Amino acid sequence: MSAHNEETDELIGASRQLTADAAAAGQRLDQWLAGRLGPDLSRSRIQALIRQGAVQVGGQVVTEAKHKLASGDTVTLDVPEPEPAEPQGEAIPLDILYEDDALIVVNKPAGLVVHPGAGNWTGTLVNALIHHCGDSLSGIGGVRRPGIVHRLDKDTSGVMVVAKTDHAHRVLSEAFADHGRTGDLRRAYVALVWGIPARPSGTIDAPLGRASDRVRRAVVPATRDDARHAVTHYAVEEWFGEGQAKYATASLVECRLETGRTHQIRVHMAHIGHPLVGDRDYGQAFRSKANRLPEPEATTVREFPRQALHARLLEFSHPDTHIAMRFEAPMPGDMENLVDAFRNI
Repeated sequence: MSAHNEETDELIGASRQLTADAAAAGQRLDQWLAGRLGPDLSRSRIQALIRQGAVQVGGQVVTEAKHKLASGDTVTLDVPEPEPAEPQGEAIPLDILYEDDALIVVNKPAGLVVHPGAGNWTGTLVNALIHHCGDSLSGIGGVRRPGIVHRLDKDTSGVMVVAKTDHAHRVLSEAFADHGRTGDLRRAYVALVWGIPARPSGTIDAPLGRASDRVRRAVVPATRDDARHAVTHYAVEEWFGEGQAKYATASLVECRLETGRTHQIRVHMAHIGHPLVGDRDYGQAFRSKANRLPEPEATTVREFPRQALHARLLEFSHPDTHIAMRFEAPMPGDMENLVDAFRNI
């Protein structure tokens, strides 16, 4: 995510209302706004917005940057959304599990961003798909997200399906929005977490909302305006460490999503006290646990560069034929090596 100050971030694609204080009296409109809105919104950009009619003073559009303010003036600034850059195809290798005229299923590697965005305008899965599919993705799902109906975090690996037609995009998008409640959609992830849950299987039903830093998520009260219903079902598959489960150092857990919120598995597992190994955002307090492991396993765990999460199973009905489809991808080598390190303890 690119670095902006908080005030400017709130302005992008939004309307902002400011009130001129006594010190603003007699100042030029552009000069005063530049002083209030910080270096990330330059004076020349503010002047352009004024000329475009994006600034009102006292409810009246003002197009002169040199307009003089009076104390108590209400100034409204509308900053339009930036025009999305159309991504270009790039020859990035794809691990294709299946492809036909309607869709393509890939095994996304860890480290690959799904679609272009701030700080990642190139080198994404979308760039790779455009190169591979050509014009068949054009216009589907929006300029910056052609064909994308769901996504995985940059550092999460595993199975993804991408639409190649408008019909497939609509049907698959509806299936993911419904989270499989009324259809055949199933998603299963495997996660390596610290410790072992008190129950070998269970359901985490805890709403998620934004954390204070605007990127991370957190479990929040259901009454909060941004709270979103989130449900994860988990089952412990294997544990590592001492002979008895209650002394386990870590465990391999299958997680099945009933909803699909941002960072859902990562936040939910941390919420019950078992964050994912390698998770820098939600498992910071557990990083020192690696120091208690023997070598060379401790070094393997410390150097693992991402959250240990892999989307290993995806089931859905084909949007055209309605045939049930099932795709699995084995854990990638880095995560398999990490699990092996715990097995050796």
